[in-house]
Amino acid sequence: RWGFRWRRRLGELVMNRLTRLLKHRLFDEADAHKALDDAALERIGERVRESEKHHSGEIRVCVEAGLPLSYLWRGASARERAVAMFGKLRVWDTEANNGVLIYLLLAEHAIEIVADRGIDRHVGAQGWQRILEGMRAQFHDGHFEAGLLAAVEAVDALLVRHFALQPGQVNPNELPDAPWRV
Repeated sequence: RWGFRWRRRLGELVMNRLTRLLKHRLFDEADAHKALDDAALERIGERVRESEKHHSGEIRVCVEAGLPLSYLWRGASARERAVAMFGKLRVWDTEANNGVLIYLLLAEHAIEIVADRGIDRHVGAQGWQRILEGMRAQFHDGHFEAGLLAAVEAVDALLVRHFALQPGQVNPNELPDAPWRV
């Protein structure tokens, strides 16, 4: 009896992994373009640019159609990929440690926010969770641009609250403002 349960559970795990693999391979660059065309990415980038005129933080947006095969083989989560992209896009490399990555994984409709320690100590997990919940509502209805813009607005408000520029102070643009679409 125990052997039957074990085999059934193993079969379920294999099927789940294969289903996830197929889902991610079916989502490609065309799906990412369909969800967020070039004009939408430009509007999001412009909003990030405007935001950074009021605080010393840096905001990056990353949209990915599906996880790379290496992540799928080892069963990595969207959170693990977001943390990796936080490093790859150098969001951690800001003067005040106040960079924030907003990450969207289309294949799983997963969203993540990864924040550097400078801003995270002011916001905490519950604060980021509130922003994610607002994004989920927009994404559930297929409004990816609106959800990302709302997230940029919310992150902007937090950065202004904790890292506002003083009159006459200029924020050097440490990272690109344009969203990264993979």
